[in-house]
Amino acid sequence: MRMNKQEKIVPRFRFPEFMKTGLDVTTLGKISSVIKEKAGEDKYILMSVTSGIGLIPQKEKFGREIAGDSYKNYVVIKKYDFAYNKSATKQFPEGYVAMLEKDDEAAVPNSIFTCFRIIDVKAFPPYFNYLFENNYHGHWLRKYIEVGARAHGALSVDTKHLWSMPIALPVHKEQEKIADCLSSVDELIDAENRKLEVLKKHKKGLMQKLFPAEGKTLPEWRFPEFQGCGEWKSKAIGKACKMFSGGTPDTSKKEFYGGTIPFIRSAEINKSSTELFITEAGLNNSSARMVKKGDILIALYGANSGEVALSKIDGAINQAILCLRHETNNAFVYHYFNHIKNWIVSRYIQGGQGNLSGQIIKSVNLYFPKPEEQKKVADCLSEIDAMISEQSNKVEQLKAHKKGLMQGLFPSCEEANV
Repeated sequence: MRMNKQEKIVPRFRFPEFMKTGLDVTTLGKISSVIKEKAGEDKYILMSVTSGIGLIPQKEKFGREIAGDSYKNYVVIKKYDFAYNKSATKQFPEGYVAMLEKDDEAAVPNSIFTCFRIIDVKAFPPYFNYLFENNYHGHWLRKYIEVGARAHGALSVDTKHLWSMPIALPVHKEQEKIADCLSSVDELIDAENRKLEVLKKHKKGLMQKLFPAEGKTLPEWRFPEFQGCGEWKSKAIGKACKMFSGGTPDTSKKEFYGGTIPFIRSAEINKSSTELFITEAGLNNSSARMVKKGDILIALYGANSGEVALSKIDGAINQAILCLRHETNNAFVYHYFNHIKNWIVSRYIQGGQGNLSGQIIKSVNLYFPKPEEQKKVADCLSEIDAMISEQSNKVEQLKAHKKGLMQGLFPSCEEANV
C-alpha cells in the first residue's frame, strides 16, 4: 500500500530509538478489508461487543446464545480481526471497535457490526486495538454523525467515513513497542484488580461471620471480650434510626440552582462531589433535606436501588434517597445494611425492577449488640473498607496513567488529516 511520509507529525511521547523516524499517513480503508464470510452451517463461538470491554461470548454476556435463525448470516472473524459496534454509549458515543484477541475464530451479528481485517504488512493489529480503545475512531466519526443520533441505540454511520479515517502510522517496530508498553500496563491493572477482588471477597466473608445469619440472634464470630455477653437484640430500623428523604427544587426556577449546597442524587451517594448545586432559596422552598458527612444514604429508585453508603459530604438529598441516623453508631448500621441489601432487593424488588420505600426500610429488623461491640464490629469492617478504597484508588490511578500514555503515544486524527 502506498503511503505518504509526514515528518512533521510527531506524537508527544516517543521511544528514543524512533525519534528520527517519520510516520506514514494512510487511511483505514487502504490498510484493511471488509470481512464478508458468513457462518452458514459451521459452528463458531458466538460473540457480542461490550463497549469498553471488547468481544465476549454471548453465553457470558446474556447467559445464552441469542443468534436463533439469523446464525447463518453471522460474520466469521479470526484472531486479530476487528468488529465495529455501531451502538452509542456514554463512554463511546460514536460506537466501539473491538479486536478478537483470545480466540482463533468467532462469529458476530452482521446486522449491527462492521467487521474488518488489517491486511497491510506494515500495520500491527494490537497497535490498532489500543488506538481504537483511545476512541480514535470516535474523534473522526463524530463530525459525520448527527447530534440527535448519539443517543443509546444504533447509529446511522456511513462506513465510507470509517474507511476514509486518516491514520499516521509509525514503523512496525514502533507499533509493536507501543502495544507491548500498553499491554504491560494492562497486566499491572489486572494484577491490582485481582488484589481488589480478594479484599472485597474477604470483607464479604467477614460480614457473613460478624453478623447473625438469617434466623439467628448471634453471629458465628464474636471478639473475645464479648464472648458470653448475651444475644443481640432485634430492633426495626425505623425504631433504631431517625429516617427522612428529600425532594427536588423546582427546576424551572434558575434562582434555586447554581449555589453552594451540593445536591446529592441517588447515583452520587458514594461520591465526594456532586454534579449539581442548589441555593439556600432552593433548599428552603422545596422538600430537599440536608444530610451530614457520615450519615447513612440508601438509594431508593433507579438502577442502583438498594445501594447504601456513608455520606462523604454535607449536602442536600432528593426524594430518591433515604437518610438514616442511628442512635449510637451509623457505621455499624451501614455495614449491616450492606450485608443484607441483596436479600432486601431480592425480596422487595421483583426481578430487580422497581423501587424501595421508606416504609420497607423502616420495617426491616436488625440485631444489635451493646454499643461497645457495635463499635468493634464497625471498626473492623471500616478498616477493610479503607484498604479496599486505597486499592481501588491504585487501580484508578493506573487506568488514568494508561489513558495519559495513549493520548501521548498516538497522533490525533486531526494531525493525520493533512
